[in-house]
Amino acid sequence: MIRYASFAALPACLLMAGAALAADQPLLKGSEAFGDWRADRPGVRRLITPQDLPKPYVTKSASNSAGLADMPADAKPQLPPGFSAEMIASGIDNPRVVRVAPNGDLFVADSEANQLRVYRLAQDSAKPSEKSIFARDLNQPYGIAFYPPGNDPKWVYVANSDSIVRFAYKSGDLKASGDPQTIVGNIPANHHWTRDIAFSPDGKTLYLSVGSGSNVAEDMGKAPDGGLEAWVKSKPLGASWGSEEGRADVKAFDPDGKNGRIVATGLRNCSGMTVQPATGALWCVVNERDALGDNVPFEYATSVKEGAFYGWPWYYIGNHEDPRHKGARPDLAGKATIPDVLMQAHSAPLNIAFYDGKDLPADSGFPKAYRGDAFVALHGSWNRANRTGYKVVRLKFEDGKPTGEYEDFMTGFVVSSGEVWGRPVGVAVAKDGALIVTEDGNGTIWRVTYSGSRS
Repeated sequence: MIRYASFAALPACLLMAGAALAADQPLLKGSEAFGDWRADRPGVRRLITPQDLPKPYVTKSASNSAGLADMPADAKPQLPPGFSAEMIASGIDNPRVVRVAPNGDLFVADSEANQLRVYRLAQDSAKPSEKSIFARDLNQPYGIAFYPPGNDPKWVYVANSDSIVRFAYKSGDLKASGDPQTIVGNIPANHHWTRDIAFSPDGKTLYLSVGSGSNVAEDMGKAPDGGLEAWVKSKPLGASWGSEEGRADVKAFDPDGKNGRIVATGLRNCSGMTVQPATGALWCVVNERDALGDNVPFEYATSVKEGAFYGWPWYYIGNHEDPRHKGARPDLAGKATIPDVLMQAHSAPLNIAFYDGKDLPADSGFPKAYRGDAFVALHGSWNRANRTGYKVVRLKFEDGKPTGEYEDFMTGFVVSSGEVWGRPVGVAVAKDGALIVTEDGNGTIWRVTYSGSRS
């Protein structure tokens, strides 16, 4: 059962009226974009570039995990004018990824409880008309995908920390009708355990993200068996070895789990994946490495290019060499792909969802300006002296291409410099155009809707 604290516990800046929160904010660039939670409010915009990276070790590495506070009584996240949030559910052990079935049901990975939940909402409401445990006895489930893509899937795929399984499914099922079938097994599960999955638009490819087994490959070894030269000739660009072999990658399989291959390397922890509706491109949000200072390196969201290397563990944000691997891989200098959208260091992006809206009536859903943009859930920092993250942000796109800007959308989860009541994890767009958000601080799920002008 969720516990509520006095609403007076919230600082005054979080109790401001929606209109005040929504006033036009200047675009923060460079070091001005490196603020903390006290500067967060709906409408605040940031643009961070690779040129803005400070040198490593300018600040000490902080250990500053947030204390978890009770949710203040009657608290709701802060949103731009015209938007409102209603709670769908509370008291869930560990709500993480949320995905929307073609019929509109919400599938939620309750990761630490090792189960998959389903919520069916009443029409135009955050109140569940039905809810159920779809499957139990999983192993830290996280990613969820329906197959084949479209309106009549036959399977629900679930990414455990160490495997991908699937359950037979027909539209409207609230409980699995049979045992899980293992599609991909023997996925390394230590350290970063959040495995996300997504299908290509044509349904022919199943993507899997596998995060690294360490912060920066401390135990990988200086060279692979057989020597570096032979390894480079036989493996994808930037592939790691030893304890990190097959990690910090995005992989691809046939829907039956066969024909596995590496799509891209050097993504330290792609904890959230999705396919961009406008282009069909696969996107990742990535947690970068720790212990280089408050603002190094930036977190990011990026389209995932076939055969690309994104730097980990030797480089970051392009050609910035990690000092802990200085001189180790000169052959990779200049070969790391620069990500598309950079975000504040240590924000911990966990999931991403595009707001398509093409099938929505003109008088429903979010305003037209939101269509084609993406929402990212930032779980919040621990390796930063001044806390950042703990919010949902909006990535700006124009004609299907990212502008590099991102904007605070859903804030108000931080109580003080030492405590938070909410830690956003999952984002998904419901069939009616509402945004669904999970947070695992107090174990709640929210439905965000819009009632203002859509012009």
